[in-house]
Amino acid sequence: MPLRINTNIPSMNVQRIGHINNRNLATRIERLSSGLRINRAADDASGLSVSEGMRGELSGLRQGARNTEHAVNLIQTAEGALNEVSAMLIRMRELAVQSASSTVNDDNREALNAEFVQLNNEIDRIAAVTSYNNSTLLSGYGNTVDNNAATSTALASPTTGVANVQLSSAQSGTYTFADTGTNDNQITLGNGVATQTIDIGSALDIDGAGSGVVATSSAIVANFDRLGIQLTLSGQKPADGSNPATDGYRDGDLDGSSLVINSGTGGTFQVGADNKVSDRIEVNIQDMRSAGAFLNTGSSSLSSLASSQAAITTLDVAITNVAQTRGDLGAYQNRLGFSLRNAENAIENNTASESSIRDADIAEEVSAFTQAQVLVQSGTSILAQANVLPQNALSLLQ
Repeated sequence: MPLRINTNIPSMNVQRIGHINNRNLATRIERLSSGLRINRAADDASGLSVSEGMRGELSGLRQGARNTEHAVNLIQTAEGALNEVSAMLIRMRELAVQSASSTVNDDNREALNAEFVQLNNEIDRIAAVTSYNNSTLLSGYGNTVDNNAATSTALASPTTGVANVQLSSAQSGTYTFADTGTNDNQITLGNGVATQTIDIGSALDIDGAGSGVVATSSAIVANFDRLGIQLTLSGQKPADGSNPATDGYRDGDLDGSSLVINSGTGGTFQVGADNKVSDRIEVNIQDMRSAGAFLNTGSSSLSSLASSQAAITTLDVAITNVAQTRGDLGAYQNRLGFSLRNAENAIENNTASESSIRDADIAEEVSAFTQAQVLVQSGTSILAQANVLPQNALSLLQ
């Protein structure tokens, strides 16, 4: 090769490779010090995009899990208060049974009625003060179904077959059914803003007239998930001679009927990461005050024999309603428990995926760091040798 003095090509080559090794060494030091494989978009542009999306979802999942835990605490607060309401109603029924006997006189009933009134007042007080984060829970919590069959005509169960309605983030307002009864086995429900059509044909039987009906003594679920409304449609009662068209659901029975959802405060728990109905759980608690329509004990009295006897029936209904509400809250609490476990599982697996993209493999990085370190040191030594080569030209001048 030519012997040059002004341009030392071997030295330039060693310097170029040294720059590469130094940059590689700096990258390894950065990854080892941060613990991340991706510290900037240039490290892995597509990986950064994927991992940032996963980080956003993970933050939503983690907050949803915390929301779920708070929702369980809220429900426990309400259910604990209803435990005391139930105990008071049972005591009030005991007083009513005592007052309904002729073994006590009206003077005795005045004393019994005094305690009865005080217990009614305490039910109202508990309903007023039971709250979570300044939201009152027992005076009507969350949107509720209007159970008045005159306004919610879909709840006229003997003619429509609707046995139960569950809400899941349903907006308040009037919903109208379109159920043409042309044996298409489809039901449409809408509130003027959103509409959803579902097909329940696979769950229906065919009667002698060729119409789709719910099987005798059974029930099916019609889930309008985009609206947040779920209907339970019952079948004909057995051995009572009823016509399926007037007892149980038959295709077309809901056409033109309405369902009214009353607005309430709170009741929507965001347990998922996205803005979807499936990521929210709706909890509804009726007005549990004594003067409310659900308990309706405020107008009862033990001042006379007749009113005491009537109070027993009223209190039986109230006790049943409170027990049913407590059962519903317990079911919600169990559901939230499963939701929380599912969220925790999703968080764990999504975190593992995000980590595989974003985090540095320390063993790999240490090996690469050691390699880069050796190359930098050896390059420095070789650079010294390359710088000596032009000195060979001096031997020609001697």
